Amino acid sequence: MDLKSNMKYGKIDSFRGDFRFLSNFYPCEIFDKGIRYTSTEHAYQAAKTLDKEEKRQIQLCSSPGEAKKLGRKITIRVDWEYIKLSVMEDLIRQKFSRHEKLKQRLLATEDVYLEESNNWHDSFWGICNGVGKNHLGLILMKIREELKNEIQKI
Repeated sequence: MDLKSNMKYGKIDSFRGDFRFLSNFYPCEIFDKGIRYTSTEHAYQAAKTLDKEEKRQIQLCSSPGEAKKLGRKITIRVDWEYIKLSVMEDLIRQKFSRHEKLKQRLLATEDVYLEESNNWHDSFWGICNGVGKNHLGLILMKIREELKNEIQKI
């Protein structure tokens, strides 16, 4: 796959197709508090609660979409709004540092701006209708920079 030919105007604005690997729905093994999850989305949704049974239910979800849906119904920990960005950053860091193929694909995006454009009205993690904070894209670019710096130290 030639990622470079798909990166137009210095920006990746969709985490679909060739860039689906940037999505939290992309399958990969993630661990949080010793529990194995099959995607970053599963782990993120489970981190929202302190209830072990709710975490287990999310872990057993057959898809990231199902995990996200269940994540809307669980008991949200009281400190969630204060820690959710650092939780996501830790999970994304794990995704791209533990899985060499994913790491190489992220690095292949070079210095292109990563934007999680969406049509599901998520203006916190992404951009919808030109509006949003794009926290997921910002975290991905931060992790990419960290990985580049690690390589340069070698």
